[in-house]
Amino acid sequence: MRLRFRFALSALVATLVFSSRLPAQTAASAGPQASVAVALHPDLLPASFGDWKAVPSSGSPATTVEPSFSLVNANKRALEECGPERSAVQTYSGPGAKMLHAEAAEFKDASGALAAFSVVVQPGMRAVEDLGTATVAAAGDGGVLFVSGDSLVAVFPANLTEAPVRLLDVPALKALIEVLPKPVGAKALQPLLPSLLPGRGLQAGSQRYALGEHSYMAEGGVLPAAGLGWDKDVEAVTAKYIDKRGAETLTLLLYPTPTIAGPHERTIASQLAGLGPSFAHAKVRREGPLVIVANGTFSPDAAQAITENTHLHQFASTDKAMVTPEVVETRKTFGTLANIIVFSGLLCLSAVLLGVFLGGGRALVRILRGKPPATEMEFLSLHLDPQNPTPMFSKD
Repeated sequence: MRLRFRFALSALVATLVFSSRLPAQTAASAGPQASVAVALHPDLLPASFGDWKAVPSSGSPATTVEPSFSLVNANKRALEECGPERSAVQTYSGPGAKMLHAEAAEFKDASGALAAFSVVVQPGMRAVEDLGTATVAAAGDGGVLFVSGDSLVAVFPANLTEAPVRLLDVPALKALIEVLPKPVGAKALQPLLPSLLPGRGLQAGSQRYALGEHSYMAEGGVLPAAGLGWDKDVEAVTAKYIDKRGAETLTLLLYPTPTIAGPHERTIASQLAGLGPSFAHAKVRREGPLVIVANGTFSPDAAQAITENTHLHQFASTDKAMVTPEVVETRKTFGTLANIIVFSGLLCLSAVLLGVFLGGGRALVRILRGKPPATEMEFLSLHLDPQNPTPMFSKD
């Protein structure tokens, strides 16, 4: 489903720590034992936005302490699963001699950026709604962390002794979002799995989206991560629900096909009893390729209800029906048959053209030699004339 790019997070950390005032970008294709950094397009972070201008490295103040959501402090192995491709850091000066420090990482698509946001965001950070409906953002610890397209950006004061980034700075952040690179095509598609979460009782800011085992664990996943089938390109969403019914954790796992989801659903169901008291009333349900698990302090009936209120048909958020695996297989079969028919037609057409070419060429040669184009008795004759004399019958 996805082609995952391995990223040398050591290069990102080195960039952010030792070159935190340079607009440098790094990217790497990392194998098990080595990584190679290559230069990339230098415009991940702009030279200016709004009233803010980039500060040369020689004029940048030292950032003594990074906030908790700095990309330097993120779980390296978890971020690698999200598919980062390049990174950048920059310091900006603005009105009133304010200084802002920005860290950015671009991922293979918008899903990777959202998964990275779930890894980096810290408990207690509050959601920020003023940056636009297409942007996921959280504020806390003196700065703002947000996702724009396929990029994850952290913005905070260049020196943490300065005043923190407040909501009054939202216009400046909007100006930054406007000039960030915009993904197109498949890279810009937002993951639909988070949209399946029921809204009743959902704790704001508790949603976490994961693309791999380490990111799932770093985000506080409650199921045994090793057995969830990450090698099958599963996606996971975890969210918390708190209301008068109690506190519940809802986990959604989306597999490529129902055939892959079925065995994992049975494995999870067999493990629930041994996962602790919070799973005493846990419920698991599968709907096609979607596996739903609810655990916590809800009653068994309430846990069952929350799983039954989560439906895969919510994927149909446009005027087009969701393409199911069965439809995909049907289309593949139809495409194969259509290709066979087209190929057979081309062979027949080639045979006709070849016959016309050879026959027409032969006729043309005969005409040039002064012979009839389609008559050649010495060649066409089968010599079926009578070989014996006509019998004579006696009149007697």
